[in-house]
This record gives sequence, structure tokens and C-alpha cells, in this order.
Amino acid sequence: MRSLVAVEGRRRTPGRVPKPKRRRHTHRRSLLASIDKRANGTYRARYRPEPNSAQRTRTFTRKVDAQRWLDEVIAALVTGQFVDPNAGRQTVRDYAEQWRLRQVHRPTTAAHVETMLRVHVYPVLGDRPLASVLPSDVQSLVKRLSGNLAPSTVGVVHRILAAVFKAAVRDRRIVVSPCEGTKLPKNPKQRIEPLSVDAVQALAEAIPDRYRALVTLAAGTGSARARPSGSVWTGSTSCAAS
Repeated sequence: MRSLVAVEGRRRTPGRVPKPKRRRHTHRRSLLASIDKRANGTYRARYRPEPNSAQRTRTFTRKVDAQRWLDEVIAALVTGQFVDPNAGRQTVRDYAEQWRLRQVHRPTTAAHVETMLRVHVYPVLGDRPLASVLPSDVQSLVKRLSGNLAPSTVGVVHRILAAVFKAAVRDRRIVVSPCEGTKLPKNPKQRIEPLSVDAVQALAEAIPDRYRALVTLAAGTGSARARPSGSVWTGSTSCAAS
């Protein structure tokens, strides 16, 4: 006699056992993101960087803005470019000091970097969180330093600060460096005033005859060399270089 398998009062085909139904969870801890409308009419976007991590929230007036922000967060999570907003709360001074102590510098270079940061950067940006520094803040710092320092020194300070923020990007403290695109002051080019014809003639007449052709050659070609190779003029004699 054939055996029949009965489940919940229904007759099944002999020998076939039904698969157990999967249990559905109404609330799942692995929920990555969602948008809720609040009682005051605003929209709260929520997401979890990891399945069991704490939720991060942000409130928007319009749902479309909440969705756009949430899409950007999800894209960063999926591509591995996500940066925790809390990571950028460390101050510029604290992170820069940690960065400075990790660098492989000569003692003189290390002392120079410490001085540039302490004297020119920390008084303005030292107490600011890393994530709060904007490109406009860096540009303002450059403008302020340009009033008292030479353009070359301003460039050195900016390069050190840019290295600090570049390291912060690699450490996932911030998304982008605020030092990108900064306009630095240019070093003024010194205008070269050539000698007049009368001055060249006077100079040629003041030196021994054997060197007058060199004065004319240097004046005509703009040569920057003080003397021809292999000879030294001492004012009265010429010594051939060995």
C-alpha cells in the first residue's frame, strides 16, 4: 500500500516532501539605507556603513535631496570610497603632528617643517577639524601669508600643508584635499638691464688688449660666464688652468 504524505491537511504526491517555507523578517539589521518622512514634514535619510554598525542619519526638507545624498553614500560604499564623516573631526594640528612624526626627514628638514607648521599654519587652521577646512580657507591662508613672506616661502608652507591633507585623504579622514587648485603667488622675474654701448667700450678699454675681444663677445651674445674656460684674469696676468 502506498504511503501518502499529508501537510496541513492537503494530500501530496506520494514520496514528495514539501520544502519548509522561509521566514520573512519585517525588520532586518542588514538594511543598508532608507528614507523616512517625519511628523514635521522633513525627510530623514538613514544608512549603515556595515550591517551591524550604528545608523547614520541626516535630515532634509525635500525627499529628492535625501535620495540624492543617500545615492551618493551608497555609491561610495559600493565602490570602496566611503569616508566616515566622523573621521574628519580630528583637528589639523593633531593630525599634522602625527603626520610629521611619521616622516623620514633629516634633522634640519624636520626642524624646518615643524617651524613652518607651528608659525604659519597652526595659528590659523590648527584648531579646525580636518573635514571643515575648505579650499577657500587655504586660499585665504595663502593670501594672508603673501603679505609678509616671499612667494617662495609661501610655496613651501603650502607644499607642507598639501602633503598633510594628501595623507589625510589616503587615511580616509577626508574625501578630497582642500589644497587642490590653490593659486600661489608668482616669483617676480628680475629684469636684466644690458650694458650700454658706451659702458662696453669703456670696459674694453680698461682691461688688457688680450681680453678686449672677450668683452665684446660677452656683450654681444649675453654670455653669463665671467671668464673663458681655462684662464683666470688676475688684473695683470693670466694663468692657464691645469
